[in-house]
Amino acid sequence: MTKLGYQIPNFSYPDTPADRLFPTVVQQAKEADSSGFDTVLVMDHFYQLPVLGEPGEPMIECYVLLSALAQHTEKVRLSALVTGNTYRNPTLLAKEVTALDVVSGGRAQLGIGAGWFELEHDSLGYEFGTFTDRFEKLEEALQIILPMLRGERPTLDGKHYQVKDALNSPAPLRPIPVMIGGAGERKTLRMVAQYADESNLICAVDDIPRKLDALAGHCDALRRDRSQITVSYQTTACIAPTHEEAQRDLEDYVARNPRAASRPGSAIVGSPDEVAAAYEKLLATGIDGVTVNAPANGHIPGRVQLLGETLAPLVR
Repeated sequence: MTKLGYQIPNFSYPDTPADRLFPTVVQQAKEADSSGFDTVLVMDHFYQLPVLGEPGEPMIECYVLLSALAQHTEKVRLSALVTGNTYRNPTLLAKEVTALDVVSGGRAQLGIGAGWFELEHDSLGYEFGTFTDRFEKLEEALQIILPMLRGERPTLDGKHYQVKDALNSPAPLRPIPVMIGGAGERKTLRMVAQYADESNLICAVDDIPRKLDALAGHCDALRRDRSQITVSYQTTACIAPTHEEAQRDLEDYVARNPRAASRPGSAIVGSPDEVAAAYEKLLATGIDGVTVNAPANGHIPGRVQLLGETLAPLVR
């Protein structure tokens, strides 16, 4: 099992008014679709993230956007990276993901996590609660959503959610893969082992072997075959035909968005050969694939295409 996903990371593009936002996103999705990426993913947020811009910068709602992108792509799966469980009732989320599957011809994936952006919750009226609350909610939600996606009619009298004989019609066209985002070794990776088809890790590169060991331990305890789970790793890249062009793209982005300078060294920057070498080294840590975002220059025509053509041979 391998994974190469392209995440459209932000909707703040230079000299791009609101009526050009969606065409710019479509351009990236179509390039990903034709260049070897297997999944196109978007953030599930309502405010722009701190490392990408100011809260009031553009942010398009996730599932409306994914359903629209389904009409402009042909092959890629479509997913959130990842759905904030706290933003929707689990039965609504099951219906939304199913609707995405139907309108995309069977290409939906459920990416889900516990939720973390406190400002967004407080501003928009979503209950944030404690760390423990959010993970309890996530587990209860999975016990509702997954049976609904399988055509079952779950009943749950939980601490946070109560449903009775929950019906989901029409059913998904195909089995919908489930990806859980995060790298917590006690809670998140245990839920991956118990419920998911994929783990999307966000952690330091040096921590990857420990995370893989933790996941393997949970699989052993739950008698789950570890090989059934794909482990991807979230990355940021800035690619261009030459190193100098890539560096210039990054510098232009940081000049527009000084907050990005707070993450020095976090992006893989360079020519196709340089980027391929860096990802080859990453894949040698034992992960099964990567998700890639390109906030600095993904909006420039041809950059996502170049990224996919560079990385696809590494995960085949």
